[in-house]
Amino acid sequence: MMHTDTAPLLIVTGLAGAGMSSSLKHLQDMGYETFDNFPLTLVESLIASDSPRAIAIGIDARSRGFSPEAVISLCQQLSGKLLFLTADEAELHKRFTETRRRHPLAKDRPVSAGIKAEQDLMMPLRCAADHVIDTTGMSVHVQHQIIEGLFGQGVKGHLTVSLMSFGFRFGLPREADIVLDVRFLKNPFWQPELKALSGLDQAIGDYVAGDPDFNSFLEGVENLLNPLLPRYAAEGKSYLTIAIGCTGGRHRSVYTVERLKPWLEARGLTTNSTHRDINR
Repeated sequence: MMHTDTAPLLIVTGLAGAGMSSSLKHLQDMGYETFDNFPLTLVESLIASDSPRAIAIGIDARSRGFSPEAVISLCQQLSGKLLFLTADEAELHKRFTETRRRHPLAKDRPVSAGIKAEQDLMMPLRCAADHVIDTTGMSVHVQHQIIEGLFGQGVKGHLTVSLMSFGFRFGLPREADIVLDVRFLKNPFWQPELKALSGLDQAIGDYVAGDPDFNSFLEGVENLLNPLLPRYAAEGKSYLTIAIGCTGGRHRSVYTVERLKPWLEARGLTTNSTHRDINR
């Protein structure tokens, strides 16, 4: 299931609570030899062993000898890939509250203080990462599909497409390969009876679809993707993320994702959807 005949190194890092443990477990299921919270000083010796399997190592702020600069240097020295897992502050706070876990950097302070300290500490790694996965609002199933698309061989010529709605107000999703902007469509937010609904509700769908430019836009997107998708697959790309954004990520972008998904599925493509900012 690996990309190459040699054993590559994948370093999995990110924010506590963003899904590192789950990712490492799934990489193990994919055939990787995995190590969690591994001391940085021992990585070179591990890679020098004659194991034929690809290696995935979980390294975070708790790891012995940790520093962002040391991790980046190690990746460069060993020609490894760096995967960074993140989630927004509200999502992380919710996960720690639900599990009643203590944040590793909080010590005697509130969870929010630990999250903020870790965000600052890990920023150089996020900027240097080969791949960033934002697990905010994402199911474990979708997270695993993304990882398989990025790091599993899969079936040659088969493309998995991930659709993501988002709000430009909260920043571009870094993992996006293609970004589409639907802020030109009429905004249901300004209709008092529609404001509290989302793009998953029929009333919002009817409103957005009623925009005179919506259908022509959707047709244009399909015409754009028609020649691109088989070319991506032919080049060996196994995973494609299409992000569709509106102002807040709750109405127009959500509905557009839901309209585009069945068209992709009808083409025989494995497709999943995530609505990153729908609950903001």
